[in-house]
Amino acid sequence: MNKDLVTIFELTDADVADLLVLAKDVKANPDAYRTRLAGQTLAMIFEKSSTRTRVSFEVGMNQLGGTGLFLSSRDIQLGRGEPLSDTAQVLSRYVDGIMARTFSHQAVVDLARFGTVPVINGLTDFNHPCQALADLQTIQERFGDLSGRKLAYVGDGNNVAHSLMMACARTGMTFACASPEGYTMDADYVAKARGLGATVTETTSPAEAVADADVIYSDVWASMGQEAEQKKREAAFAGFQVDQALMSKAKADAIFMHCLPAHRGEEVSAEVCDGPQSVIYDQAENRMHMQKAIMIRLMGR
Repeated sequence: MNKDLVTIFELTDADVADLLVLAKDVKANPDAYRTRLAGQTLAMIFEKSSTRTRVSFEVGMNQLGGTGLFLSSRDIQLGRGEPLSDTAQVLSRYVDGIMARTFSHQAVVDLARFGTVPVINGLTDFNHPCQALADLQTIQERFGDLSGRKLAYVGDGNNVAHSLMMACARTGMTFACASPEGYTMDADYVAKARGLGATVTETTSPAEAVADADVIYSDVWASMGQEAEQKKREAAFAGFQVDQALMSKAKADAIFMHCLPAHRGEEVSAEVCDGPQSVIYDQAENRMHMQKAIMIRLMGR
């Protein structure tokens, strides 16, 4: 793998396959990895708060024998305007890796550019690679071989959609995205995925997207930082709720996925979110196992 994990696009198909194998073993045999990152420290920069990202990285580092160091924007000088180049170079003198969960995607790009230790994208407004890789693990656990499977994403063409699309491109899966006009995925990034040979369908019809799908995926309509747009987005996304009627248009054994937190009654009905086809808690657990695999590959000595 490269020094950093900024997006899945920078990974190769072999990198993704390797991470899936390693994450599976990390989950099945945790004791074998208890000292893999002994004595190492991961700086965890959080501009955006999170339940799953913080706990999964911090506990994951602990289970690998290392230490996770939580740093909010109030704890470091980024909150007072320190250049990212300075932060990256100084932290690189202290720690063995940096995970950053930020608003700006360029912030993670710059941390990786100027830092001399591995940098992991814990989420930006443009990409969420750790989530998508953990999702691949969850899908593989349910279906086995990923190639030829169809993932249908219903909702905002956001950071999660971008990373899922690229994850599908790296594993031979078909990706369909249903979004309202004005909320579609970044056109350049779609072109990149198609340039890798991916089959990507964009539509404004949720029913068209989920037809014959193995996986139906949803996310909140208004992400963190978009709260002021909540009412506008509720109107734009009317008809984009994943309910049982929409699930019935997919394959009979299709699963429902959501990166959480979920707003039951908005982007997904409670019947689906808490129903037998839902694997949302498997996804949440696999964040830790996949991130342990990522840290081992990037930080392991």
